[in-house]
Amino acid sequence: MSEAAVEIRVEVAPRWPLRLPGGGADGVMRSRGGVLERLLHVEEQPVIVRAAARGDGHGVLIGAWGPSRGCCGVAIERMRFALGVDDDLAPFHSRFRSDALIGGLVRRMPWLRPARRPEPFEALAWAICEQLIEYVRAAGIERRIVRALGRSLARGSSPPLRDVPSAAVLAGTAPALLESFDLSAGRALALRRVAREVARERIDLRSGDHEGAWRRLRAVPGIGSWTVECLALHGQGRFDQVPAGDLSLRKLVGRLRSGDPLARAEEAEVRDFFTPYAPWGGLAAVYAMRLRPA
Repeated sequence: MSEAAVEIRVEVAPRWPLRLPGGGADGVMRSRGGVLERLLHVEEQPVIVRAAARGDGHGVLIGAWGPSRGCCGVAIERMRFALGVDDDLAPFHSRFRSDALIGGLVRRMPWLRPARRPEPFEALAWAICEQLIEYVRAAGIERRIVRALGRSLARGSSPPLRDVPSAAVLAGTAPALLESFDLSAGRALALRRVAREVARERIDLRSGDHEGAWRRLRAVPGIGSWTVECLALHGQGRFDQVPAGDLSLRKLVGRLRSGDPLARAEEAEVRDFFTPYAPWGGLAAVYAMRLRPA
């Protein structure tokens, strides 16, 4: 980044109690001394964003360094979304703080939120990588994709910051190369197909028509309901969407409904279980996944 880069800093008062997350397992978001740092791209222009809790704990400082004020402003908005600083969760907490299942956690952990990505395509791509495998293995795949295909920014003697590859890059990547990162053949094809649809603007993940984008995604081979629900919850801010195919949720609902610790509920049963939490089913599921087996 040139020495003439623009710097913007804003101080944000979260609308609800907030704790900043740590660094990400994919190596994109870094945490040093309580400061989060990552590289974002706005119209393919690199922008460094940093966020830290204010000393008194009542605010969040977010800074952006990029080629223009416009790019920095967009990057700050994306980081605000990723951190959830503008989410008003008071209605959820008022309604469910005494809930028989999750009420205790709601009271003890008011800051809990779904992990979010600043770009919806990033959430979608990683959801595909995480299909049907344990998270540790999926995170390794994601790190390899970022190192091989991601956009990077050198910073003198410091390790370069890396961003997730764009949809255009993944659209042009040979499936065999994606498979070499330990991605299955089916998921490699699904990732490339989805990236192609997004890069060619046949699927718009940023528009307000989420449901329309979901329908078009479901028409892509290899994209099921769980992948779309993860996109919605982690990339589009949809608290109402429950990733019902998640194995942890299937085990939880199966155990609660049958009393059998080895039971697994079907996706439809998971969705039905969280219906009373509407329109906050996704957030309720985040709390439920923190429950310890009785």
